Amino acid sequence: MKRYYKDKLSAERLKQCYDIAPSRVQRYLKAEIDYIQQKFSPGDLILDLGCGYGRELQQITNNDVTIIGIDISYSSLIFGKELLHNIANCFLMKMNAVELAFQDQFFDIVLCIQNGISAFHVDQRELIKESIRVTRPGGIILFSSYSDKFWKDRLEWFQLQSENGLLGEIDYEKTRNGVIICKDGFKATTIRPHQFLLLTSEFNVETNIMEVDESSLFYEIKTKEK
Repeated sequence: MKRYYKDKLSAERLKQCYDIAPSRVQRYLKAEIDYIQQKFSPGDLILDLGCGYGRELQQITNNDVTIIGIDISYSSLIFGKELLHNIANCFLMKMNAVELAFQDQFFDIVLCIQNGISAFHVDQRELIKESIRVTRPGGIILFSSYSDKFWKDRLEWFQLQSENGLLGEIDYEKTRNGVIICKDGFKATTIRPHQFLLLTSEFNVETNIMEVDESSLFYEIKTKEK
């Protein structure tokens, strides 16, 4: 399961998932981008965890910021470098989000949107811990997951991906309550507010939860100034 996005759903196949997204899903995707851009300031150094082929980066590189995107899929990164080759303020690197090769307090903003906190299938507390480590004092970390209000539209989108052979056949007997399960072992979960608060309870940070577009729940962590 950890290798699903690396081996089966990467590069052109991952792009196809977004290309076939219904209009409501397209609105959700745009709402996430619009929201995170409100957090940017000129000169920010930004880390995007799980950047894939750079879909998000293509839309935010017009800001006066520098962005480093990381992913574990080599094929997605190669594809992304082809798409982003003319963009000077964007860099892609192969790296695991829970083993970041960056020094402490290096970034102004760390992004992990579109349910990456669940989709990565890593230890979520370690993911948060490592994100905090590389964020400067007073910087912010933005995780997002799906709102329960978006369930019907989200399921429709995953059905389309399954019908197009991008995901396995959906197991409708097991798919419910925010969890999508396919018969080939693929599993898509979400993080709800109480889970996020539990995951962050041991860290000395400020947290905030915001619903956006009735589709996303943004979980914001702000590291404390020294």
